[in-house]
Amino acid sequence: MSEHEPARPGRKRSEESRTAILRAALELTAELGYAGLTIDGIAARSGTGKQTIYRWWQSKADVLFEAAAAKADLFVPIPDEGDLATDLRGFLVASFAVGGRKPLADALRALMAQAQLDEDFRQRFWTTFLHRRREALRVVLDRAAARGELPTSVAMATDVVFGVIWYRLLTDRPLDDQLADELVALLSGRTSA
Repeated sequence: MSEHEPARPGRKRSEESRTAILRAALELTAELGYAGLTIDGIAARSGTGKQTIYRWWQSKADVLFEAAAAKADLFVPIPDEGDLATDLRGFLVASFAVGGRKPLADALRALMAQAQLDEDFRQRFWTTFLHRRREALRVVLDRAAARGELPTSVAMATDVVFGVIWYRLLTDRPLDDQLADELVALLSGRTSA
């Protein structure tokens, strides 16, 4: 918030409540599916009030995508070993370990579906989650391009990686080490082992 923006009304977020709400959203999505996820259910599971959730988020989709973003930000490093293959594999293996787990994979599929139905949500999902994940990968790819290791443009490599990830997520196919190795081989110009 800039010094010129007015403070939002209401109490400041309690980190404990925020964490409980995000955890509840992921757990309930895993148990009930996105269609069964409700603000009432999130409030009951997290031990917070509905009004607290509505004060901090616009919809259940917004709660869920913040939960997904928090997981990705916490567990996906941006390695710098000085080698495209090593750095990209590290990024992919960590991304797949987080995004390939059932609760988060279910949440990501639901969020992508919601983004197709709601233009306002799509914009928030893009700027707050998708763009942030792409920028994290871009750091790895920009360094590789500067070293002359990337045989295509950074934009194309980013699209290839996330195109494959989303295709696999949406078709419920595995995100595993073999896929990481194949993407590394494709984007580094090396043959896969």
